[in-house]
Amino acid sequence: MVLPGADRYRVSSRMQAVYLCRHGETVLNSEGRLRGLSNVDLNATGRRQAEALALTLQPMKPGAIMVSPLGRTRQTAEAIGAACGLTPEVSDYLLDRDYGPHNGQPADEVVAAWGSVDNAPGVEPWDSVLVRARSALAEAAVRGRDGPVVLVSHDALNSALLAFLDPTRWTHPHSVQQPTGCLNVLSPANDTWVVLIAGLRPDPIQ
Repeated sequence: MVLPGADRYRVSSRMQAVYLCRHGETVLNSEGRLRGLSNVDLNATGRRQAEALALTLQPMKPGAIMVSPLGRTRQTAEAIGAACGLTPEVSDYLLDRDYGPHNGQPADEVVAAWGSVDNAPGVEPWDSVLVRARSALAEAAVRGRDGPVVLVSHDALNSALLAFLDPTRWTHPHSVQQPTGCLNVLSPANDTWVVLIAGLRPDPIQ
């Protein structure tokens, strides 16, 4: 897929690493429900995962944190920001995939009814998610000239972006593994982005 104004996605040698994170666990994760645009808080496990991310990212000395507007991502980003001395900046580009009327519903029930989540009516197409994900990365690239950038987002958006950046490793976003509280490391190289680390979840704080 070619985006309008594709030259804005070119990667400069001045840019630094991007740390793409998934938020910590919520009760919807633990119950196997689609999260989407449901605005749910972290549970106790999720808060520990957010603290573990914060401790892992603190030595990286990020220059900015960008975050989806939903509560679970903002709580994760606030933990990282507190450790790094930064105030997270909200970006709608980092929003989760919209599952329409199925937001908050058990994923297995949606699959049973429609054969897959992708087939369910009202679910945002993957192409739309990818456009948003690439816009988020472009936004981070501009900020990344002053230091590494942390992006705190969601499973679907992260998976769409990673599969796009490395299609030989992941043939579809569904094949990308993004556990809650994980991070991915993207590095600029030869006018593009290289996925150095994917799906790494630091050990939660006990």
